[in-house]
Amino acid sequence: MMEIGLTHYLVVSALLFGLGVLALSIRRNAVLMLMGIELILNSANINLVAFSRFKSAALNLDGHVFTLFVIILAAAEAAVALAIVLHIYKTNNTVEADRISSLKE
Repeated sequence: MMEIGLTHYLVVSALLFGLGVLALSIRRNAVLMLMGIELILNSANINLVAFSRFKSAALNLDGHVFTLFVIILAAAEAAVALAIVLHIYKTNNTVEADRISSLKE
């Protein structure tokens, strides 16, 4: 029976981070870009919890507290960003980042 170790969590976190960066770089839709940011933040949360679980006794890390803090910040970021995206959609009738030229002026 194979035991799940720290490396497995780090690999999953790296995959999520890569998918988040890929979503940010490829997609031009503002909502999908927000989803990419959420993937990046969740990959950081996995790292924090994994290091807290496996290294907590030696380093006395409180990864769970940091993760809760990151989740709260991500929720606040999503609320503000969605409000901005809704306002942009209301004024420009699109959420495509390339088509919004009024932000460049």
